Amino acid sequence: MTKVSPEFEAEVHMEAVLSVSADVSFPSNHFPKYKIGPDNQIVEEPKPDPDAPSLKEVVAQETVQLTEQHERLSVRDLASKFDKNLATASKLSCEAKLRETASLEGHVLLKKVRDALESFRGRMTGRNKEDVEKAISMVEALAAQLTQKEGELIQEKFEVKMLAGFLKQASEDAKRLVNQERSFACAEIESARAVVQRFGEALEEEEKLSQNSGKQDVEKLIEEVQEARRIRLMHQPSKVMDMDYELQALRIRIREKSIFSIKLQKELAISKRAEENRYCLYKLDGTQSLGSCLRILPRSDEAPNLSQCSFQWYRVSTEGSQTDLILGAYQPEYAPEPLDVGKCLRADIAFDGQTISLTTAYPIGPAAGLTSYVDHLLRKSNADFNVLVSQMNGQDNPSHSVHVLHVGKMRMKLCRGWMTKCRESYSSSMQLCGVRGSCKDAAKSSFWQPKKGLSFVLKFESERERNAAILLARKQALDCNVALAGPDDRI
Repeated sequence: MTKVSPEFEAEVHMEAVLSVSADVSFPSNHFPKYKIGPDNQIVEEPKPDPDAPSLKEVVAQETVQLTEQHERLSVRDLASKFDKNLATASKLSCEAKLRETASLEGHVLLKKVRDALESFRGRMTGRNKEDVEKAISMVEALAAQLTQKEGELIQEKFEVKMLAGFLKQASEDAKRLVNQERSFACAEIESARAVVQRFGEALEEEEKLSQNSGKQDVEKLIEEVQEARRIRLMHQPSKVMDMDYELQALRIRIREKSIFSIKLQKELAISKRAEENRYCLYKLDGTQSLGSCLRILPRSDEAPNLSQCSFQWYRVSTEGSQTDLILGAYQPEYAPEPLDVGKCLRADIAFDGQTISLTTAYPIGPAAGLTSYVDHLLRKSNADFNVLVSQMNGQDNPSHSVHVLHVGKMRMKLCRGWMTKCRESYSSSMQLCGVRGSCKDAAKSSFWQPKKGLSFVLKFESERERNAAILLARKQALDCNVALAGPDDRI
């Protein structure tokens, strides 16, 4: 077993003390602050930021801001702000308590360090002893500074308590004001609700009274009328019935007179036009209905020859308020087409600087059975008509071969056997009307322009076929949003 001598122990102590050199430099003139962490470990507290404002300055700044905002904040916002500041003050109070605990721990640590240094000073000699004494003086200076900080902390704690009390009182006052304003608002709302309810009840009562009074007035009026009728029937029942019969007879006679008056007005207009045409040098010959052909003929030998005259046909409304020029109708004969039905036709004859006008006695009438025939054709998917091509692009066609004009829902087509001569869809450039130039059998002929630069004069088998083809094509084109008519015709 090894035996330790007293000299060895003293030697060890001397070596331990001598390890502390005089060249040691401290980062500051006081010891760092420590606190006891988890597992009883000593942890150094973080150093405060020297540029950050102190706790006292922060509290003063918040107080000034609250004072400035007090007048422009609402009661509810002010109460909320006071509550937040009260929570901040409570937090600051807790931090002050923690600092007080840390300060107490600092005193304990300084006392322990001072006792340790005092024990070292008794054992040291020479320069080491002076270093220990200097350290003891530094510990005492730190203790004094800690005491001063404790005084400042106590003062701050007192101020924080005062501010917390002020904020608590202000928060309670704000809550009391909020409750008071809430009660006032609830009272006003209830009062307004009661007023609205009273108005509603008054309106309902007034509406019921008006309805009841109206019903009573109507019932009273009905009773008075029934009573008057009863009294009248009791006193003169036969006379009243006779008066009713007389009124009915008068209504029938007035209706008949009005129909007769309209008929007389039409006959008067016809006779007036006939009287005007009687003294004219020319006259209109032909039936004034669809399917016929109107011709201008001289009434006497004194009339100039038709070859020396120029002609122009017009459509005139029955009232005479609108007159439409029929472009291309420059011949002494004109075959009415479906667009002329319901209108009068007028022909102007110009010769030797004079102009004579001939007007039909009454509007052009429809052809019998044409409407039902067109409706029958509309039920089919397409309709075919046998035609002869009299002219093509204004030139007479010497061929007399039979062609087929196909009128469909989307297009028109002209064929000869299996060969298609022309096929075009309905468009704004397509034109279809009765023939207007010099043509034999004008009542059976029509003018068709499928597109610009191509035109035909087609001769049908009968007047009915020609007018049916024109009406059918116009209806089919209208379904395609295309208005199919002659040159410059208004539909």
